[in-house]
Amino acid sequence: MHAKQTTAPFSEYTPLPGTFDEVFEARDKPREAFAATVSLINAMGAAELRTRQRLAGKALLTGGITFNVYGDRRGGVERIFPFDVIPRIVAAEDWEHIDSGLSQRIRALNMFLADVYGDQRIIAEGHVPRDVVESSTGFLEKMVGVRPPGGVYVQVAGIDLIRGADGRFLVLEDNLRTPSGVSYVLENRAVMKRVLAPVLSKIDIRPVDEYPSRLRNAISSLAPERAGDHPRVVVLTPGPYNSAYFEHTFLARRMGCDLVCPTDLFVHDDTVFVKTTAGPQRVDVIYRRIDDDFLDPEAFRADSLLGVRGIVRAYARGNVTLANGIGNGVADDKGVYPYVPAMIRFYLSEEPILGQVETYHCENAAERDHVLQNLASMVTKDVNGSGGYGMLIGPRAAPAEIEEFRQRIKQRPRSYIAQPLVELSACPTWLGDRIAPRRVDLRPFIVTGRSTWVLPGGLTRVALAEGSYVVNSSQGGGSKDTWVLQR
Repeated sequence: MHAKQTTAPFSEYTPLPGTFDEVFEARDKPREAFAATVSLINAMGAAELRTRQRLAGKALLTGGITFNVYGDRRGGVERIFPFDVIPRIVAAEDWEHIDSGLSQRIRALNMFLADVYGDQRIIAEGHVPRDVVESSTGFLEKMVGVRPPGGVYVQVAGIDLIRGADGRFLVLEDNLRTPSGVSYVLENRAVMKRVLAPVLSKIDIRPVDEYPSRLRNAISSLAPERAGDHPRVVVLTPGPYNSAYFEHTFLARRMGCDLVCPTDLFVHDDTVFVKTTAGPQRVDVIYRRIDDDFLDPEAFRADSLLGVRGIVRAYARGNVTLANGIGNGVADDKGVYPYVPAMIRFYLSEEPILGQVETYHCENAAERDHVLQNLASMVTKDVNGSGGYGMLIGPRAAPAEIEEFRQRIKQRPRSYIAQPLVELSACPTWLGDRIAPRRVDLRPFIVTGRSTWVLPGGLTRVALAEGSYVVNSSQGGGSKDTWVLQR
């Protein structure tokens, strides 16, 4: 049974104490740039907002906008991605800062990858420890000396940002291999245009629809020279059982290129071909959504049924562009993350525009001792974990969980980092009968070809459970449309 509805949805909204609220300075006091949006939503009334939230859910269901959860015991691994009709709003000046900081970071990370697979100057000069790089599971020694066409390793990045209690945006994590989630950004906006049109039409926000064309143009610009003016681009998917298969099909359709499975491709004379009804056709650019280990059974895992034999040889010869490049995992290793500010200073001679979270690497004996003494107050992460798994949130963990992580760290110190718990910013969220604050993060997407472009906004993920810090969809999180205001 629903609680009694108030006419204005925000009338009883109270920000979380000790957090930065994305929309409100205090109770009944929206931030100046967002006051118009709050007023328009209030004018709708709570009953109407509930109806529009229900319509949004139906639109997502009809559109098949889903994700998979591996190993779910409840049966039926495919789910609709929970969506909240209250937008997350970013002021124009905040976005300009984010845009500049992300562009700077990606430039440095691309230069780091070129360096560690080349001359390794940053290691030789002592700015990044050799053992940290070479012990990374993402560092692929076979790729040393291989330079991709165009010299770009990270064509698509998803950089996770959080906002601390002081309102500053911080980089939490770099995703430089096969980052996912951009399809939800585009679909969320499409749904909002339908169900919240009376509000959206009166607020001047930056569009997101150009992402697919930006992506295709960027990766096409990096095609091998012999491709000419019209390179053949394909999206390579592991198939319909992959958790992000919806996104693979969505992007291929919106980019206007073929969606292919590994069995659709073959390599001859170090050149990649796709099988078509008109016979084999050369492929110049592959936006691949298959991890390095499974990409080529000749070069990596011999038991991979998802790979294309010989594709690494074709890539190494410069005959095909892969987006993203092979071996990027060393740059988004959580153990390498603490050194990104040093990379920016070393390669660009600039100070980092965006800060990041203070991080302790357990491979370092002194830092490990500090972590072991403070596990109950820190967030500890497996450097190879993802999706919110392999993580201990000390202040919310049971003593047995803390002790389990203590033993894990002692056994495999290189595999763990620890950070102080950051009080994530919160955003008003519709919970079915009221609006309440829930913690959020933000994943902007950065596309790099001959130049770099940052999608205005990105995927705002929201921790729907009360008190939760975990925003991942696989653990019950949802998403919001992200509105970047025009200046």
